[in-house]
Amino acid sequence: MSEAASHSTATSPAPPPATEPTAGLLTSLEPLLREWLPRQRWFAGKGRPVTGFSLVAATELLPVGSSAAGGSQGAGGSKAGLLHLLVRAHQPLVPSQGAATHPGDCYQLLLGVREALPPRLAPALIGHVTEGPLAGRTVYEGLHDPRLADVLLEALRTQARVGELRCGRDTRHDIPEGLVPRLATAEQSNSSLVYGDTFILKLFRRVVPGDNPDLELPLSLSREDCPRVPAPVAWMVAELGRAGDPDGHHVLGVLQPFLHGAADGWELALSMLTKGEDFTAEARALGRATAEVHTALTRALPTVTLGRPQLETLVEGMTERLEAAAQAVPALRPYAPGLHTAFEALADLAAEGRTWTAQRIHGDLHLGQCLRSPSGEWSLIDFEGEPSKPLAERRMPQPVARDIAGMLRSFDYAAHSLQPPATDWATTCRAAYCSGYAEVAGVDPRTDPVLLRAYETDKAVYEVLYEARHRPDWLSVPLAAVHRLATDPCTDITP
Repeated sequence: MSEAASHSTATSPAPPPATEPTAGLLTSLEPLLREWLPRQRWFAGKGRPVTGFSLVAATELLPVGSSAAGGSQGAGGSKAGLLHLLVRAHQPLVPSQGAATHPGDCYQLLLGVREALPPRLAPALIGHVTEGPLAGRTVYEGLHDPRLADVLLEALRTQARVGELRCGRDTRHDIPEGLVPRLATAEQSNSSLVYGDTFILKLFRRVVPGDNPDLELPLSLSREDCPRVPAPVAWMVAELGRAGDPDGHHVLGVLQPFLHGAADGWELALSMLTKGEDFTAEARALGRATAEVHTALTRALPTVTLGRPQLETLVEGMTERLEAAAQAVPALRPYAPGLHTAFEALADLAAEGRTWTAQRIHGDLHLGQCLRSPSGEWSLIDFEGEPSKPLAERRMPQPVARDIAGMLRSFDYAAHSLQPPATDWATTCRAAYCSGYAEVAGVDPRTDPVLLRAYETDKAVYEVLYEARHRPDWLSVPLAAVHRLATDPCTDITP
């Protein structure tokens, strides 16, 4: 069992017996899931047809028709059940006939089941089941139902074990009963429930085996008493297969304190920029907060030294991403030779014997991953990393320059939200952020301009490809950075 799961120190009361999935369950749900699943914001396989489903695990958290959890009585006497499913969606690798089929992403589904759906839950409708064990029932997105959301919190509070699901918690934190739940409406790659402005439960939709860094790193930071990251209060995992098998360990959700009244860093930056207000003090404070997290992670987890072999592998990956992006986006091609020099300069330093320290980092740091409290303190959230990357890659130690480059790019994006772009605003914020970082870390990231330029170039190349595919109207933003990085590499980097 993982370190996260082992934090459970109390025995839960006897849960309702888990029901083994019946043979016809997935067959009966498949027509509904084919229509509903690809429309969800968190579905990772958009643009490719779903060719089938396989059931990884099924658990009745609240048996259909049960009177448990206060009856879960709905309008018109319709009692709600809650099915927890792990379902693998099979899709071809490319949307063409006869293409090879991908093994499929595994998704966590929490399905409410009622005989009749009350009007207030109409937007959550998935569909009506016509055959199989749920024939005649209505299935819906269970997270919209406060009664079913209560079931999840109670399972975490009591450290329930139901079938293959295991709930653990840090018993130093109290989880009171009766907190009113609401589903967060912000579009994201996961789903979140807020309980009474006290806790937020993040449920991972696309799940993979292994220790999710969004639980692993905040737990490690909590042991270092790092105040910049909300400490996990409870968590839910699935243990599939044999005990202790890392391939059977899936992190499903994390409960953390809800930072009531905190401002989203991206929204705050845009608001202050639009009003013409100075953001440099905030940027400096955010740099200090980032350095506090990085230094705490070096105390909590091992660091490694990157020498020439590791840097050559790193540079090869950056180069391959540039070449692939230039092939896909013609507008990037004129800048490719200049961008290559960023990676070549890093390889040259490694060849001369230069080494760098790598450690666990955030992995996807930008303004939207930061919250400022009403008192002005910054917190970093969402340590999952880039969900599209393999878990092993997201858990690898890396130079802190990767996080710093991500934040520098975020300031640039905010500046380009105005027309004409507020380039001076971006320059001063980037400088203030690095200065704040240096105040805590003791080293200014700008004093290693070759490494920082390489990571910022790699990030800008990623942005070009992303915007070309998903938001063509935003393509000019990373292309402006590409032009700067390719033609005048020292601009806006040297302190």
